[in-house]
Amino acid sequence: MGVYLSTPKTDKVSEDGENDKLKFGLSSMQGWRATMEDAHSALLDLDNDTAFFGVFDGHGGKVVAKFCAKYLHREVLHTEAYAAGDLGAAVHRAYLRMDEMMRGQRGWRELQALGDKINQFTGIIEGLIWSPKASDSNDRHDDWAFEEGPHSDFTGPNCGSTACVALVRNRQLVVANAGDSRCVISRNGQAYNLSRDHKPELEAERERIQSAGGYIKMGRVNGSLNLSRAIGDMELKQNKFLSPDKQILTANPDINIVELCDDDEFIVLACDGIWDCMSSQQLVDFIREHINTEESLSAVCERVLDRCLAPSTAGEGCDNMTMILVQFKKPFAQVKDASGAEQLTGDAGCSETQ
Repeated sequence: MGVYLSTPKTDKVSEDGENDKLKFGLSSMQGWRATMEDAHSALLDLDNDTAFFGVFDGHGGKVVAKFCAKYLHREVLHTEAYAAGDLGAAVHRAYLRMDEMMRGQRGWRELQALGDKINQFTGIIEGLIWSPKASDSNDRHDDWAFEEGPHSDFTGPNCGSTACVALVRNRQLVVANAGDSRCVISRNGQAYNLSRDHKPELEAERERIQSAGGYIKMGRVNGSLNLSRAIGDMELKQNKFLSPDKQILTANPDINIVELCDDDEFIVLACDGIWDCMSSQQLVDFIREHINTEESLSAVCERVLDRCLAPSTAGEGCDNMTMILVQFKKPFAQVKDASGAEQLTGDAGCSETQ
């Protein structure tokens, strides 16, 4: 589904970075789609010991994906769980916080500012008129809930986004996912999924959807979305008698915590524009074939995007594409194992944080 161009846009936005522990490269491409609705985050220094990477695949518009790329990592930092060293709980809270922040006057204004130029102008004007004075909000972590204005009753956006993020702190890798973007690790050349694609046909997803009053038609939630978890899409989260994790659609992420070892080579985070065209193992094999011959990790990502791009709008390879490749520098620092970390054996299990 979607509107396609007569010729694909193959210009790429690429970036590389590294520190003493990690090296990353990323690339994104609009492709055949009429608009670019993907977004991403890549921060080597969320704090002195922690790196943050995320891919966000928007649907129905770009603003929720851009909102997540701008704010999700900030909310991770602001949680009490992060201060206590619990990365899994911190990122879980930040996912749910995204839906909360996009409501009301401030949420409406921030989304406008991330939209097209006319919407950006409207958001700026309302910000000048309605945003709280600095003296009113100096003692607050944020003033989102305190801003009033003509859109104070805004229930949130009807477009949405997947969110697949990875945090790396010494030997600990924390992966969070809501939607059908995916994170994969290469351990001695073997691909292991660190997230699961949230599709309506999965038993647990189907049961939640139907219990909340929704239905599945042609593999789509309420005949619309072909994924069962996402940030945004607030029209599917309006049951006031249900908690956020029980709604027809939920932003509640799966959390997977893995203890890294010297056999771990790299992780990949990518939107379904990649996974529709290559399996996890095929992508790992392709990366290992080119990672030592290309001049940068972003160049490897660019080769993947070109490999996946369809020659026409028939079949797979017509979606927006975004990919982040994170390579581990070895040996890992010898630090005490983080509480709650688990050895990765076989297809990595995903533990859902309640």
